[in-house]
Amino acid sequence: MKKLLLPLALLIASPLALAKTECTTAERSTWQDAEAFQANLRDQGYQIKKFKVTEGNCYEIYGYDAEQRKVEIYFNPVSGEAVKTKMAD
Repeated sequence: MKKLLLPLALLIASPLALAKTECTTAERSTWQDAEAFQANLRDQGYQIKKFKVTEGNCYEIYGYDAEQRKVEIYFNPVSGEAVKTKMAD
């Protein structure tokens, strides 16, 4: 029975693992300017190594926060709110 449960659990969970982070459905004309957005993050102490716009309409950064922790953060480009954060200690 256990041999059947593991493959079933993996099959059910796999679409969830591949789900993309959605940040907004708002028109791009309402988004914050990408350069100004990054400048604001730098003013807060972030070091941005990579910045991109995702398929889920997020501003995504890879870099370091003010405490020098490695971060990957997805932001709503309209509100500037962090939607998803991954942080290494």
